Amino acid sequence: MHRSPVPYPSMGCVSPRRDVSRPAGTVGPVSELFETESAGLFETESAEPASSAPPAAPDRVDPRAPLAVRMRPRTLGEVLGQSHLLGPGAPLRRLVEGSGAASVLLYGPPGTGKTTLASLISGATGRRFEALSALSAGVKEVRGVIELARRRLLGGEQTVLFIDEVHRFSKTQQDALLAAVENRIVLLVAATTENPSFSVVSPLLSRSLVLQLQSLTSDDIRELLGRACTDERGLAGTVVLADDAREHLVRLAAGDARRALTALEAAADAAQGDHDAPDRPVTIDLETVEASVDKAAVRYDRDGDQHYDVISAFIKSIRGSDVDAALHYLARMITAGEDPRFIARRLVVHASEDIGMADPTALQTATAAAQAVQLIGMPEARLALAQATIHLATAPKSPGVVSAIGAAMADVAAGKAGLVPPHLRDGHYSGAQQLGNAVGYRYPHDHPDGVLPQQYPPDELVGIDYYEPTNHGAERGIRERLGKLRAIVRGRR
Repeated sequence: MHRSPVPYPSMGCVSPRRDVSRPAGTVGPVSELFETESAGLFETESAEPASSAPPAAPDRVDPRAPLAVRMRPRTLGEVLGQSHLLGPGAPLRRLVEGSGAASVLLYGPPGTGKTTLASLISGATGRRFEALSALSAGVKEVRGVIELARRRLLGGEQTVLFIDEVHRFSKTQQDALLAAVENRIVLLVAATTENPSFSVVSPLLSRSLVLQLQSLTSDDIRELLGRACTDERGLAGTVVLADDAREHLVRLAAGDARRALTALEAAADAAQGDHDAPDRPVTIDLETVEASVDKAAVRYDRDGDQHYDVISAFIKSIRGSDVDAALHYLARMITAGEDPRFIARRLVVHASEDIGMADPTALQTATAAAQAVQLIGMPEARLALAQATIHLATAPKSPGVVSAIGAAMADVAAGKAGLVPPHLRDGHYSGAQQLGNAVGYRYPHDHPDGVLPQQYPPDELVGIDYYEPTNHGAERGIRERLGKLRAIVRGRR
C-alpha cells in the first residue's frame, strides 16, 4: 500500500553494511535489517531486501539507532498487546517459545510488532534468520534463500524466512515459496498490513496460520512511553513526560508503537536542545510535543465531558442544518482519535431520529458510511463520515419517525394491547379455521388499487393516528397520500 508523506519529522536511519559473502538479496546480521527501518511515524519499508544470520544478541543496541529500534522487545515478556495471540498454548506463543513449527502470516496495522515477533520466533531455538523485503526481492532472491535453507537443514539447522510486505509479492514470487513452506525447508513468517485473503495466493494461505494483530491499546502505549523514558536502551531517565504531553502522544500514536516512540524521540530532542542543565532531567510538556510533531492537541477527553459535549454539538448542528458546524465537530472528533464506529452509529441513529421519511435516503447514506468504517478503517473512512454528515445536515428534517414509534410504545406500555383481529391471525395450521383464524381476510393485491377497507389494529386502537408526516421534503407527498390511504382502509371513502 502506498503511503503518502506525513508532516512528522524523520529521525533518520542507519544504512546497512553489505556482506558480499551472502547470496544476492541478503545483508548482514538481523540487527542491521532493523536499522534500515525508517523511524517515521508510519510503518515504512526497509531500504534493503534481506538479512541473514542469527538475531543479534539482545544487549547489542546501536546508540545511534532510532528510539523505536533501540526499544524493540528482546523477550516475549517485553511485548505489549496481542494478548489474544500470546496467551498460554496459543499458536504464536508456541512459535515464539520454540515449540511450534507452523508457518504464519502476521496481518495487522503498522507498529503492532510484526517484525519484532518474527525476530523472537527466529531466536527462540537458535534458528537462522533470513529476511526479505517484498519491495525489492524477486524470485531469484527467494530461491537463493530457499537453497541456502536447504543446505542448512542437511546440517540440522532450521531457517526462519521473514518476508515483510508480503502482499507486494507477485503470484509467481509467492508460488516460489510453496514447496519450501510445505516441506518445512523454511519456517515462513510473513507480515502484511493488508487482508491476506485478498493479497496472498490461496495455496500459501492454506499452508500457513493467519494471525491478526490488533492495534495497541492506550494503556499499552502509555506503558511503552514510560518504559522508553526510563530504560537504559531508551532515554535513560534524561526526560520526564508531563501527563498532558503523554496523553497527546497516546492520541497521536493511534495504537502504533513505532509512531509513539518516534514522536517521543522528536519531542525529547527538542526539549533537550533547549535545556541548559544537563545534570537534571528535562520535562517534556504539551507545547514541546505540539511543536515537535507539528500537530496541535485537541482538547478532547474520550471518557469525559468533552466527549459528550462535542458529540452533542455535532448532532445538534446536523439537526439544525448547519453543515459547516457539523463538519467542524466531526473534524475535532476525528483529530482527537474518537472511535469512528461511535461517530458512525450516531449518524445512523440521527438519520431516522431527525430526518426519517423527509429524506429516506439519509438512512442509506449513514448505514453505508458505517459499513465503510468497518470495511476500510481510518483514515480513509473519514471521507465516508464527512459525506454522511453533509447529506444529513443538508437534508430536510422531520421528527415523524421518533414521534410515531414513541406514541405507539406509550400506548403499549399503558396496556393498550388488545387482541389481534381474527381475520389477521395465522391460519397455516390444522384447525385454525375452526377457531375463526384468518377467516374473512381480504388480500390487498386482489384489488386494482392494492389497498382496500379492512380493520388492522385491535378494536381499542381503531382510528388512532401515530405517524404524522410534516410538510418537509418527501413527507409532503407522503402526507397527501397517507390521508387517502387512511380513508380507504378505514372505509371512509
